Amino acid sequence: MILVTGATGGLGHQTIDFLLTTTPPSEIVAMVRDISKATDLIKRGVDVRQADYLDYPSLVEAFRGVDKVLLVSAVAFTDRVRQHQNVIDAAKETGVKHIFYTSIQRSTDFVMPQVTESDLATEAYLKASGLVYTILKNGYYFEGLGYLIGNQVPDAQILFPAGEGKIAFVSRTELAAATAALLTSEGHENQEYTLSGSEAYSFHDIAQELSTLAGRDITYENTEVASYVARQVAAGLPEVVASFLAQWGQAAKHGMLAGTHHTVERLLGRKPTSLREFLKTTYFPET
Repeated sequence: MILVTGATGGLGHQTIDFLLTTTPPSEIVAMVRDISKATDLIKRGVDVRQADYLDYPSLVEAFRGVDKVLLVSAVAFTDRVRQHQNVIDAAKETGVKHIFYTSIQRSTDFVMPQVTESDLATEAYLKASGLVYTILKNGYYFEGLGYLIGNQVPDAQILFPAGEGKIAFVSRTELAAATAALLTSEGHENQEYTLSGSEAYSFHDIAQELSTLAGRDITYENTEVASYVARQVAAGLPEVVASFLAQWGQAAKHGMLAGTHHTVERLLGRKPTSLREFLKTTYFPET
């Protein structure tokens, strides 16, 4: 029995979609905070259970009879460590055999306060728990690129504080497919995998590909964090969100997200989505 937390979220729901292609729905548990948002899963025969990371008794109840848990990490700006520890403790109490934890890719020691500190604490706690674990260090989603450069094709310039850094982007859909493959195969006990794209791209690369697709020159210019945040705040973003987006730029600048690994490619049995494929589909859907 495989339980997926955050089952109405993007990664959790898509992972269940892929699990259902190989696994009977009676062997899949979807853990959600709001059952009313999981009606499609119920209709497909998935066992939907209500629980919350901050409600320990609900976790214990949800984990009964479960063999594997995919712990989709809690969102930033919350007490992630406490929430993750509750899941790990409840899993241990109920006899769960194996926890898969979705961490973040770390190619260097650069620290993002809202993410990597709690990831490191969670990983240490999981390893010390005595449970069998698999740590999935997920790369930055292609789908998150719009948060960094906007959802429309830039007029002439991309301004972002990433320096010359690169990101080994990975499609969330392909990440979900790889995760489902790991959950349903053997040999991943006490292992750590980086689930990134097979190629890393700079923001110069992004600008060049957009230029080719748009038929006009679009350039990338590195900008200072403060000026980037000020522009985003002027455009209507809360300062805390703008600063968080800038942190991803700094992570790229310091090489945290640049490491290319072939685990996703191996699990998919093909090359993952390229930068040009993603940009064409997302920014130029009519062409």
